Amino acid sequence: MKRTRTLVTGGAGFLGSHLCDRLIQEGNDVICVDNLFTGKKDNIRHLIGNPYFEFIRHDMTQPLYVECDQIYNLACPASPIWYQRDPIYTIKTSFYGAMNALGLAKRTGARILQASTSEVYGDPNVNPQPESYRGNVNTIGPRSCYDEGKRAAETLFFDYHRQHHVDIKVMRIFNTYGPRMDVNDGRVVSNFIVQALNDQDITIYGEGNQTRSFCYVDDLIEGMVRLMNSREGFTGPVNVGNPHEYSIKELALLVIKLTGSSSRLVYEKLPADDPTNRRPDISIAKKELGSWRPTVEIEEGLTKTIEYFRTLERS
Repeated sequence: MKRTRTLVTGGAGFLGSHLCDRLIQEGNDVICVDNLFTGKKDNIRHLIGNPYFEFIRHDMTQPLYVECDQIYNLACPASPIWYQRDPIYTIKTSFYGAMNALGLAKRTGARILQASTSEVYGDPNVNPQPESYRGNVNTIGPRSCYDEGKRAAETLFFDYHRQHHVDIKVMRIFNTYGPRMDVNDGRVVSNFIVQALNDQDITIYGEGNQTRSFCYVDDLIEGMVRLMNSREGFTGPVNVGNPHEYSIKELALLVIKLTGSSSRLVYEKLPADDPTNRRPDISIAKKELGSWRPTVEIEEGLTKTIEYFRTLERS
């Protein structure tokens, strides 16, 4: 049986490493590319030595020359702390990374999937957000390097599809959590868990009424693989995320409950351009991705994630 040679850019990151696991389990020959700006070798250490797994340290702002059948383009800092640390590099990675991945797909004839984001919707005036919604994005704010970078990458994908007939898939990822999240990535789930496990005050920005929809990583990866293998001609974009909406305050109280923490809630000023709500309309995903929908409830997913962080502390 011929193995599908699959390239995963950003493969040592949180999502990328889980995707590499899934692809190896399914019998793919996986090439993992990462410059380790935010990715970590620890995330893929268990795959090193597998004859069907190869790691290449490479920055996707530069061209890459490999042979492959499928490309998952996940290369880009994805948490506010990291993408605001070097905003110029963030937007360069989004744009040039997408262009280099698309150029590779054009040369090899590979199908290519872009890991886009719900941030393309900005601070939405529509809830839930369907793929047809064009967004409410600040082009000059502190988050714009990521939001606009991903929007530009989507534009590139569809232009390569129209002009060069590249076989594309575009996935808009909503808040995802689970094991291998970075302790210091500044995302709300990891922040709350780390603070709760150390009985520190849990920091809530604003009044905690802003909402998010949290999708467990296994559900997200399932949707991603299904999109890559979806019918020819279906390009997306397609929302993949959990349609159940929780306020930030509700999440904090749930984390305190599940960890048995004595943490208190403290409130600080809301950051600029922080979205007031985030909730995917997943009608297209249900239709096009084999009736895909999230299956892991938030208490189950948080329990697994908390245990991961506890293991990190013990080690």
